[in-house]
Amino acid sequence: MFKTALITGGNGNLGRLVAQHLEAIGTKVVSFDLPGSEGPHCEQRYAVVLGDMQDQSLLEDTLTAYKPDVVIHLASMLSGSSEANPQLAWEVNATSSIRLMRLCLNQNIGPFFFASTTATYGPDLESPVALNTPQWPENIYGATKVAVERMGVYLKLKQGFDFRCLRFPMVLSPSAPAGAMTAYPSHAIAAAARGDNFVMPVAPDTGMSTLYLNDVTRSIIEICSAQRAALTQHAYNLHSYVFTAQDLVEAIQSRFPYFTCNFTPDSPTDDLVRRWPDVFDDRAARADWGWEPHYDFDATVEALVQFAKSQS
Repeated sequence: MFKTALITGGNGNLGRLVAQHLEAIGTKVVSFDLPGSEGPHCEQRYAVVLGDMQDQSLLEDTLTAYKPDVVIHLASMLSGSSEANPQLAWEVNATSSIRLMRLCLNQNIGPFFFASTTATYGPDLESPVALNTPQWPENIYGATKVAVERMGVYLKLKQGFDFRCLRFPMVLSPSAPAGAMTAYPSHAIAAAARGDNFVMPVAPDTGMSTLYLNDVTRSIIEICSAQRAALTQHAYNLHSYVFTAQDLVEAIQSRFPYFTCNFTPDSPTDDLVRRWPDVFDDRAARADWGWEPHYDFDATVEALVQFAKSQS
């Protein structure tokens, strides 16, 4: 069990859930996030540090003050906002992450967990995508993640840094962030609960590899808790299920019969999602540390529907 954990992006949807899981097993959680991200959830944290990932001095002071046993690095600009400002995305996602890793290495802090993405592989690959498939992303978000992966592995091989990494596919979340291009399933379900029509930003037959947020949260705790010697890979792919936009509409209409929507073939989001593979090979994660998803497509939709109903 970890005595103290630092979570960057700790006030976000994922960070909060990871914090709650750690606190349930007795870990003191220090949340690092942007000013304005604080809320009632912060009262549960051992400490909350408000600042920017680009503030290296603040990060160093935070590590020195709290001496975490594990750093879970979730802070990142998302895909849509990264494309809107590639220069800032590089500074936040890549440069700041690498600085944080070096700070942790200097203070002998580890494990260090990095949340990466299957978008690092790039598009137009055959499924299932093998773990060792060359990574040639075509968007800045994926490019920044590859850069951090490479430096993390370099520090691991050359200086013994305890770098651990998961590549997540599309993640469905009840509180889907607006900046994520792949958040449309959650937004569609929220619209259905409100009785609104929805414009699906993809074609009916467009789909990709997917995980539900709760499985993402659990996977992070599991890989951070795994014995270092058991981890044979520098980074791991995860996968649970694949569904199309039409599958989503039918699942929604089975619960909200009057739900209507329009599709948008050939949109930027459709081009992005359609070109991503449907399955990523996660056998290494299953073998090395017992990864297994708990949520299939139906369970995910039901969880999202229940959340949407509670908010409407």
